[in-house]
Amino acid sequence: MTFAALQPLADRAALFAALRQDALTTAVDALGENRWDADMDAGTLTFTSKADPSRQLVTRPHLIATIAPGPRSLMWAWAHTQGDPQGVAAQLRDYGTQYDIAELSQPELPFPEDTGSDVEEWIAQAAHQIGTVATEITGRSPYYSAPVGGGTRAIFLLDAPIPATTVQDAVITAPRLLSGLELDDARSAVWDAARLGGWNLQWADEAFSGAIVTDATSSATFRFDEHARITGIESNLAGE
Repeated sequence: MTFAALQPLADRAALFAALRQDALTTAVDALGENRWDADMDAGTLTFTSKADPSRQLVTRPHLIATIAPGPRSLMWAWAHTQGDPQGVAAQLRDYGTQYDIAELSQPELPFPEDTGSDVEEWIAQAAHQIGTVATEITGRSPYYSAPVGGGTRAIFLLDAPIPATTVQDAVITAPRLLSGLELDDARSAVWDAARLGGWNLQWADEAFSGAIVTDATSSATFRFDEHARITGIESNLAGE
């Protein structure tokens, strides 16, 4: 278990965050073998092809938090010496204050008692949880979990030259992603994906057996069973 109090926020954004992370992975993989470099003075985090350094994906990073094995704690960027107390991460602090979520409004969180023996793996999972929570609260995406030495990870939200995720993108990509996603409430996850993606959403009926999502060019219906699991996606894409 990662930070239990934050999991409901991560659950809501899980589908949309997965779609955005997949888009980032596709863009970075197109560079071939690559490296990443952060220049905090210039305000850039850059992925560079090792074979052809002229091929780059340049992003603007917003530090959200660091998770470190030494102190066994997470520190929010608004409280970090290298962070901005009024930066993007401050939106998480303000959300925590507004909705009485202490884990978002206190500067540092100790690891839970049930962290387990594989701390490196736990930190990696917690970093993804925090990135997804940050996406949910700020509406920004994708995020990047960066190993910064000594087992510590820094979580950034990225302003990246990656196109907005469309309904058509979701129809194509979601079936592959869903096999590896555990959605606590798929209806809420689809609703939240529509909110974060800027799509329209209509419920198919009073039983909420389907969600019809629409953008400027396409529409699709996500079908649910009685346990609110996604059973299928019916598309009506442009050009069909």
